[in-house]
Amino acid sequence: MPQSFDLIAIGTGTAASTVTSACRSEGWKVAIVDSRPFGGTCALRGCDAKKVLVGAAEAIDWNQRLKSKDVLQGNVEIDWPTLMRFKRTFTDPVPESREKGFAKSGIKTFHGRARFTGPGTIQIGNDTLEARYVLIAAGAKPRTLGIHGEEYLTTSDQFLDLDKVPQRLVFIGGGYISMEFAHVAARAEAKITVLQMDEQILPGFDPDLTAQLAEKTRELGVNLHLQTAVEAVEKAGDQFKVLATRNGERQIFEAESVVHGAGRVPDIQDMDLQAGGIEAEAKGVAVNEYLQSVSNPNVYSAGDAAASGGLPLTPVAGLEGKVVAANLLKGNHMKPDYRGIPTVAFTTPPVASVGLSEKAARAEGLEFKVNHSETSGWYSSRRINETCSGFKVLIEQPTGRVLGAHLLGHHAEELINLFALAIKTGINARDLKQTLFAYPTRASDIQYML
Repeated sequence: MPQSFDLIAIGTGTAASTVTSACRSEGWKVAIVDSRPFGGTCALRGCDAKKVLVGAAEAIDWNQRLKSKDVLQGNVEIDWPTLMRFKRTFTDPVPESREKGFAKSGIKTFHGRARFTGPGTIQIGNDTLEARYVLIAAGAKPRTLGIHGEEYLTTSDQFLDLDKVPQRLVFIGGGYISMEFAHVAARAEAKITVLQMDEQILPGFDPDLTAQLAEKTRELGVNLHLQTAVEAVEKAGDQFKVLATRNGERQIFEAESVVHGAGRVPDIQDMDLQAGGIEAEAKGVAVNEYLQSVSNPNVYSAGDAAASGGLPLTPVAGLEGKVVAANLLKGNHMKPDYRGIPTVAFTTPPVASVGLSEKAARAEGLEFKVNHSETSGWYSSRRINETCSGFKVLIEQPTGRVLGAHLLGHHAEELINLFALAIKTGINARDLKQTLFAYPTRASDIQYML
């Protein structure tokens, strides 16, 4: 006999946790299911785990920059096994803690792969569940590349759990995953090759700033190949060969490990959505402005699994979770507001962005000025010997509205939040410029960017 609930949530990450907690607090009977350890991508195998590794890379970078000025003496290196053990102190306790938290609040937990058998009915192994509403928040997984030898690739999940960093690594793709991991591994003295199909690394970020970052990446000793398409991976003993082409010319790259960093897709393909009457597209479950399925009104979706207008970021998943919870509890009335949401690639140095790019602003027909400069000569960069830094800020004319901000360099991941605040709340460039920030800090540079 089916077990009945008011809500079944598929996934245990930020979006699902937000929705189930809110609905349970209102007395709903709630179930949550995951085929992987409870906690979701960010807490277990994404941003939180990655940032621990990035911290070690930053320490090496600081040492090397100041050592080159003879300010510091001696060698500092990453002890990779110890770094992994440190990382696991953050990730290992999460699944048990999350599951206990759900149980304590009265949320029924299930382990296994969820499969729809009807519009509101789900099968999980031998368990049949039915509910008034279903939330699909199952996150994302590495996309299928469709190349020969794809089974030999190391996923980002696996990279984050390596007890030893391979000395020769090839990364497929030049987006977040590849560039962040490449910068970490390079500081662990691995020999790195990045094969990027596009003409720039980190395509979602400003091309002028990523060009600076690409130059810095090459200075680290990373072999960065743009407009290079990977065709196959071959295994030869305990080594691998990556076959790729650039401008019609075939190239071969050898490595001890080949890492998949070429994008992720919603993890919904085997849920039998058709049986649930749920329409989906390449970006995820097709939803309306309330994050409700366009084809099954009893289904909502949030986070990386939803084809919403938000970026695949943890704060966006949290925002969408709040929207879904509000609409479930009080009827459709809330829509997600994606204005002023910053994004960061945690390379070393980091690159950050919020608001419109130049291309997007022009496409909207907006009139604006662009303030753009390379800033390695500024005091804030020179005092730490940071040779890779810059900014680009878009200001609407004549309103002074900040349309977008793009930053590269030390503390860019923090400074971008002030621009996000300006965009979200409507603080114009003049008022932001006149704000007195503590000096000398990176925030005190803002007046020269506006």
